[in-house]
Amino acid sequence: MSTGTESDFVYFLYDLATYLLNGITQGSVYALVALGYTMVYGIIKLINFAHGEFYMIGAFIGFFCISSGMPLWMAFPCAMIGSGLVAVIIERMVYRPIRYAGRIPALITALGTSLFFQYFGQNTLGADPKAFPKVTDFENKTYQFGELFVSTNQIVIISTTFILMVFLYWLVNHTRTGKAMRATSFDKNAAELMGIDTNKIISFTFFVGASLAGAAGVLVGMYYNTVEPMMGLIPGLKAFVAAVLGGIGIIPGAVLGGLVLGIAENLVVGFWVSTYRDAIAFGILILILLLKPSGLLGKNRKEKV
Repeated sequence: MSTGTESDFVYFLYDLATYLLNGITQGSVYALVALGYTMVYGIIKLINFAHGEFYMIGAFIGFFCISSGMPLWMAFPCAMIGSGLVAVIIERMVYRPIRYAGRIPALITALGTSLFFQYFGQNTLGADPKAFPKVTDFENKTYQFGELFVSTNQIVIISTTFILMVFLYWLVNHTRTGKAMRATSFDKNAAELMGIDTNKIISFTFFVGASLAGAAGVLVGMYYNTVEPMMGLIPGLKAFVAAVLGGIGIIPGAVLGGLVLGIAENLVVGFWVSTYRDAIAFGILILILLLKPSGLLGKNRKEKV
C-alpha cells in the first residue's frame, strides 16, 4: 500500500515535469529570438534592441494572413519572410549609415527603432490586445500521460524550434553563405579582401535572425491566442538575457541560454512566487555578468581598445 508521502512525491514529480515542459516551450521561443541577437552581434558587434519588434511584426503578419483565410503552412513562412524583409530594410536605412559611428550611437539608434515600431504599431493597429484567429488546418489537442498534460501547441513549438535550429546549424556550417558569414564575423576587412560582399552578408544575417523571431511570434500567437503591438518588449529583453547567458555571439549559447531561462522562470512560478517570473531573468543577467561575463559557453577574450 502506498503511503501519503509516496503519493505526494509522485504528484511532485508530475508538477516538476509539467513546469519543465512549460519551461522548455517558453525557452524555445526565447532561443529563437536570442539567435537573432547573437547572430547580429557576432557579425557586426551590434546589440539590436529592436529585435523584439521583429517578433511582434511576425506575429501580426501571421495574424493578418490567417485572418484572411490563409492556411498555417502558408502563413508561417509568410510571417518569417515578412519580418525578415522588414529587418533588411531597417538594416539598410537605419543601421548601415551609422555602422562606423561607434557602439553608443548604434545602441541609441536600436532603442529608438524599437520605440518607433512599438508606438507606430499602437497608432496603426490599436493598443488593445487582439485575439489570434483560429487556425482552420490545425487543431490544438491535449494528451494526458498520468497527471502530465501535453498540448499540440507545445509539441509544435518545440519541434518547430528544433527544426529551425537544425536548419540554421546546417546553413552556418555547411554552406558557402555560412562560410562567408563566419569569415565576416572573424575579420570583416579580410573577408572583403577575399571577395566577400560583407554588406550582403550582414543584410542576410539580419534577414535570418528576424525570420526566426517572426516564427517565434506566430508560435506564441497560437499558444497564447493573443497579439498586441507591445508584445515584443519583454520577450525581446529576455531573449537578450538568454543570449548573454549562453554567450553572446555564440549560436549554441543562445539556444542553451533560452532553454535555461525558460526553465528557470517556470520553476520559479511553480515552486516559489509567480510575481518573480520577470525578476528572475534580470537576476540571472546580473549574476552571469558578475560571475562569468562571457556567458556559459563563452571564452574570455582580450580586446584592443
